[in-house]
Amino acid sequence: MRSFLTYVLLVCSCLDIPGILGDIGTATSYDPPYLPTKCKGYDQNQFPEGGLFVSASDGLWDNGAACGRRYRLRCISGLRRPCKEGSIVVQVVDFCQHRPCPATMVLSNKAFDAISRIPSAKINIEYAQI
Repeated sequence: MRSFLTYVLLVCSCLDIPGILGDIGTATSYDPPYLPTKCKGYDQNQFPEGGLFVSASDGLWDNGAACGRRYRLRCISGLRRPCKEGSIVVQVVDFCQHRPCPATMVLSNKAFDAISRIPSAKINIEYAQI
């Protein structure tokens, strides 16, 4: 019995099971120019390959400690059913430039397009630091 339980726990820890990612928040998108950022100024190398990055709101910024943090997130709801299937991994490269910030995370256009069918939507997301 003990080895079976160990096996089940090992299998479950390796799966990406939708619905148990973590915190709930909101997301919008923002347009270029993306430089300078609060994390690394004008350094182009700060952006992850594929363009999946975000600006963090006050709640995630943590006095700049959020720079470089990675989150797995997925769209869970929004007006006119904007969500695409699946999740993405994004990296924090900036602090939200608007006061008040319009969302928990403000996603690059590429990141937002990867999870939402509607570019100008405000969506509800589920996210967890990885």
